[in-house]
Amino acid sequence: MSEKILYIKAEDWEEKVLNNGTVVVDFYSSECPPCEALAAKYEPLSEMYGDDITFIKIFRQENRGLAEGLKVTGSPTVLFYKDGKETGPRLMGGIKRSDLVKQLDSMLAPERVKQIHAGIKPVTTECDVLILGGGPSGLTAGIYAAQAKLKTIMVDVALPGGQVTTTHMVSNYPGFEKPIEGFMLMHYMNEQAKNAGMMLRAAVDVSDIDLTGKTVLVDGFETIKAKKIIISTGSAYRELGVPGEIEYKGRGISYCATCDAKYFEGKDVIVIGGGNSAVEESLFITKFARKVTIVHQFDKLQANKVAQEKAFANEKIEFIFEHEPRAFVRNEDGTMTVTVENLKNSKRETMHADGVFIFAGMKPNLNGFSDKLALDEWGYVKVDDQMHTSIPGIFAAGDVVSKRYRQITTAVADGTIAAIAAERDIENESASH
Repeated sequence: MSEKILYIKAEDWEEKVLNNGTVVVDFYSSECPPCEALAAKYEPLSEMYGDDITFIKIFRQENRGLAEGLKVTGSPTVLFYKDGKETGPRLMGGIKRSDLVKQLDSMLAPERVKQIHAGIKPVTTECDVLILGGGPSGLTAGIYAAQAKLKTIMVDVALPGGQVTTTHMVSNYPGFEKPIEGFMLMHYMNEQAKNAGMMLRAAVDVSDIDLTGKTVLVDGFETIKAKKIIISTGSAYRELGVPGEIEYKGRGISYCATCDAKYFEGKDVIVIGGGNSAVEESLFITKFARKVTIVHQFDKLQANKVAQEKAFANEKIEFIFEHEPRAFVRNEDGTMTVTVENLKNSKRETMHADGVFIFAGMKPNLNGFSDKLALDEWGYVKVDDQMHTSIPGIFAAGDVVSKRYRQITTAVADGTIAAIAAERDIENESASH
């Protein structure tokens, strides 16, 4: 714990914050993974900036009155004060070191900022297994590798959990009799991995990845060098970029029929897309929904002929061709209003449904380090049955891998195989030296 950090209570607010010059305040909570991720950055930054800026932490759960008065509704929330007045934007959730540094720098004179930055010393951390990405495959790999007594570090540009954290309920994961919220399932996996000994670098900036040299540069100053790397960066749904899409993701808008179709029993659903995924998933949704309306930008479907024939023969499915969505709005009753544009005459109209599914395809998360890996025609990583990639010592697991089905259970299986294979390879290499 840094000696430069001051822990205060609500009654100290005026003296320690409002009357204390340049101050940064972290409202934190217990049992809060984002708070833990922030603490790993907040403490070392207090050592760097602590002679010029007062670093304060306040326990939000025991100081709710103050938090509510300041409209601090979540943890962590970081506020910045100068001469009693709040300055700059607040930082919340998965806070990155670079965002903290930017705000802290803005509170000081440029020359002083240069002096502080000049004192930053690069560090190198060595480990046995470095895991890139903290979704189900990465966390499972972390559990297995750490339990095998391998020094294991996970690096994630976001908070652990991956796409599953945005899944409302998971009802098909073995071992849970009743559906479990996606973020809770990932929380349990993350805690299990940490308890096994896995170290975590969460909500960080990864500025360089050298797969051949097995090194990763984190937050611009820490180089992590590993014996083996497991790539578990997952894939992302291709977003449409339509207003309301991001705001209502997981709250009326879904990208996974297998995950969420069951929650639309007897209800009306709109599906955006006309390729294989859109049509095949629409057929699956009809097992639950009363009506499915497919909205597609072209004048015909792009799905395979078999799927098309089944869709056209399904009485629950209707089609609106040559239309595109322009806005999504969630109504007070939880239903969705979708504004669509007729591409033939540019006229707009509104559609109403209980939920919206978007199937515009997927893309693997390989930005900045895909050039040396063998990929399939869709850009996913090719692996063998031990999850080895085309680069020696580099494994891949989960949704980033070339495969047919992408589910939590298949990702967990991949992570298991990758970790065990990495462990065996390390043992064999050690025995041969």
